[in-house]
Amino acid sequence: MLTVFGLLVVVVIVLAAKGIKIVQHSKIIIVERLGKYHQTLESGINIIWPFIDKPRSIVWRFTLEGHAGQTVYLKKAVTDIDLRETVYDFPSQSVITADNVQIMINAVLYFQITDPVKAVYEVQDLPDAIEKLTQTSLRNVVGDMDLDKTLTSRDTINGTLRNLLEDATNKWGVKVNRVELQDIQPPEEIRAAMEKQMRAERDRRAAILEAEGDKQSAVLRAEGDRDAAVADAEGAKKSEILRAEGDAQARLLRAQAEAEAIERVMAAAGEKEAVRYLTALRYIDSLELIAKRDSGGDKLVFMPYESSGVLGSLGGIKELLSNVKS
Repeated sequence: MLTVFGLLVVVVIVLAAKGIKIVQHSKIIIVERLGKYHQTLESGINIIWPFIDKPRSIVWRFTLEGHAGQTVYLKKAVTDIDLRETVYDFPSQSVITADNVQIMINAVLYFQITDPVKAVYEVQDLPDAIEKLTQTSLRNVVGDMDLDKTLTSRDTINGTLRNLLEDATNKWGVKVNRVELQDIQPPEEIRAAMEKQMRAERDRRAAILEAEGDKQSAVLRAEGDRDAAVADAEGAKKSEILRAEGDAQARLLRAQAEAEAIERVMAAAGEKEAVRYLTALRYIDSLELIAKRDSGGDKLVFMPYESSGVLGSLGGIKELLSNVKS
């Protein structure tokens, strides 16, 4: 009797253990009853009928790090379905561009299961289906671009791939959030040619910058020379104006002095004596110019006979003016 009771207790415990399902947060379990979809177990404690209700498994892919840092992809059947955003890092694949260049592209896919029932019943192997769909879509998109456009249009490729994958995976209960191209590797000879092209482009830009610098330097030097010439011309102009004004004032003062002298001569000796006075002054100035024409060495100056009379007249006028002042 005790043995039978003990067996019943063990059976009850086993049935209870099989009938109680604890689901973690952000995960769900699809339960089938007699091979047909029955319910979806949410996070927390759930109770099912043992041997009648059975969790449906789904193939899931896991990424592991192997030896020497190599990435290992492992597929495994699991009963709990993760509803969080999942990252699939696909291995590099060969893609041919529109200009027949074979390149290696590595893509990363971010997706999330929105309908677990469709993810289980609408596709047999969800990770493999997503990977193959991403690879074929990537070949189609890159196949319409040449190499240069492929290297410079990552955002365009990412957006196009996301739209294509979102339309295709919608019936699988999967939402593709984004697609990122990690690495694009052209062939070695193409990379060498691109490096030469980049070096040539940098040399060209450096030459242009140097030429522009020389041009600006020459322009600045020319502007400096022009400004200096203008400043010199302005200085010379002002100097000439000041010199001319000084000469004019000097001549005016001399003319005023001569006019006063003539007026005094005329007042003292009459108009005739004034004429003789002016003639004598001009005569003496002419003799002075003749004497200074040759400045080297001693020079004898011969005065004409008439000059003694002129000087005598000048002396008489001078004495006359002195008497007038006294």
